[in-house]
Order: sequence, then structure tokens, then C-alpha cells
Amino acid sequence: MKAVLFYKPGHISYEETRLPEINSGEVLIKIETALTCGTDVKTYKRGHPVLIKEVPSGFGHEFSGTVYKIGEGVQGFKPGDRVVAANSAPCMNCYYCNLGEYNFCENLDLLNGAFADYIRIPEQIVRQNLLQIPEHLSFEEAAFTEPLANVVLGIEKTEIKPGQTVGIIGLGPIGLMFVRIAKLKGARVIAAGRNPLKLKLAKEFGGADEVINLLEVPDPKKAFLDLTPEGKGLDIVIEAVGLPELWEKVIDLVRKGGTINLFGGCKSGTTVTLDTRRIHYDGIKIISPFHHTPRHFRESLQLISSGLVDVRKLISHRMPVSKINEAMQLHNEGKAIKVALKP
Repeated sequence: MKAVLFYKPGHISYEETRLPEINSGEVLIKIETALTCGTDVKTYKRGHPVLIKEVPSGFGHEFSGTVYKIGEGVQGFKPGDRVVAANSAPCMNCYYCNLGEYNFCENLDLLNGAFADYIRIPEQIVRQNLLQIPEHLSFEEAAFTEPLANVVLGIEKTEIKPGQTVGIIGLGPIGLMFVRIAKLKGARVIAAGRNPLKLKLAKEFGGADEVINLLEVPDPKKAFLDLTPEGKGLDIVIEAVGLPELWEKVIDLVRKGGTINLFGGCKSGTTVTLDTRRIHYDGIKIISPFHHTPRHFRESLQLISSGLVDVRKLISHRMPVSKINEAMQLHNEGKAIKVALKP
């Protein structure tokens, strides 16, 4: 089969490779649509300590497809079924799984390799995070289930209440989905970014009440505070970029008793310095949600299936997998939101 292989930062190659063999309990999926994401772009630029365990490695992890072959003992699926899979599943046996904190499972084996003709789904994912796609849903829409599941968990942990003012910084696909789900929770949303295309989508896709172009305001803090009740600050701010300098700045945007969601993952080894006076005496709550669980994966598919989150608006380009380098370049230039790749 053909597949994209990662060799080192900045070097990926679309080439012939072996068709995966499946074992008992596993499923082989014929890819119909794979999506690019922010993690792919970061991995392309600097590698990844978890996704890339060895090189060459498969690349890409958001996808949907058709069951091509099933292993011995697999139940509930047959060749030809339209399915979507998460990129992991909890073991249900470790310390964290026994606490019900499945996103911290000690045996999460992140799946990579969706930019290909076929992908092998491990037994653990088959048992818990392989879902049938509703008949009315396209492969493109279903492929958004995994990234949206991260946002569903992130919003749940943030505990947004109707009427609260929520600021979201960073309007990549994840940030834009945060805008949309925060609006569904009844929040007043202020979205901030630098890219005109993404700012437009914050309104058209997410339903943001206000948008701030960070390139056009001399004082971003003042721009935010001026849009909050009595200028006291945001109830909640969500950082969806993953830059240490932004982690440090967002603490100035929330009111006393406010919540900071540091959702964007920073580069490994980086550190931040925070104002301890503000955190303690102003009662600032800081959270940093990670990943998803089987429940959030199912809730995500339901949100897409119901039409409450029209993910089709986030696809900016469609192209064959063979043009993966062009897709990465479009992201680097800020011209792409999501690229739907077809084998």
C-alpha cells in the first residue's frame, strides 16, 4: 500500500510500504478520509515524544473509513462497515483507569498512521473506541470525532455556566471548536487570533459574540477587559495555542475567582513563570485538560451527527494524501484550517 512515513522533523515521504497484518481482535480499515491537525503540524516541525516512537513512523491520526478485514474474535463489525476510530483507548485495568480517569491511562498506545491506504486498529481500540458511522454522516464529518472529543472533555472540565464571558485565544481547529461548544453551553464568547480566515470562522462556524484581531490592537489585555462586565475580566479564558509566553499572559485576563484553561500543549521541557499573588489572593483556578475518554468520543460523534457542530465548515482544502507536503506548507503559511486527505 501507499503511506506517509515520518523520518525526522521536516522530512516526511509518501511511499510504498507493507500492508499491515492483523492479529486476533484487530481490524484493518480502508481509509476514506484523513484530516490534518495542529498536532500533525507540530510533529512535522519538531517531532513528538509520544506519537513518534521510532522512525520511520506512520503519520496522521484523525480518520474514518471502511472495515476491510476483521481479526478472529471481533464482534459487532463486518467488512464494508463505515466506521470511525479514536487514536487511543484505555486499558481499564491500571491505577488511573480504576479511578475513572481514563484519559490518563498508563497504557494508552496512541495510534498513528492514518495518512495511508489502510490502518490497523489495535484490539484495545476496537473494543472501546471503534464506532459505526450513522448513515447520513459523511466520512469527512465523521473524521472530526477524535479532535472534537478532546474539546468536549476540555469544556466539561472548564465547567462553563450560561451567561459567563469566555475568552478563547488561538483559533486553529481546536480553538474554533472550543468557541462553538462554549456557545452551546450558553456562554458569551470572545475569540482572539491573528488570522483573518480563522477570525471569520470564529463568527460563522463558532458563533462568537466578539472577535479580537491581536495584530490590530495595541493592548490585547485592554481589548479583552473592555469587553467584560465592568471591565473586571473574563470568567474563563482558554489558551488553545500552546506557547509558554501566552500561558503567562492569560492570567491577567480573568477576574478574581476566574478560571484559566491551559489547553494548548507547549513544547516539552519549556517552563512558565506565573504571578503567585494573583493565583492565591485572587483565587484563580488553573486547569490543563488532556486527551479524551470513550464517553467523550461518543458524545463528540453525537454532536456532529445531530448537526449541532457543523464541522464541514472547518475543511479548507481537499487533496490526495500524496500532496501531504503541500498540506503541511499550507498550514505553515496560515492558509489552511483542516485539510481532508484522500488516498
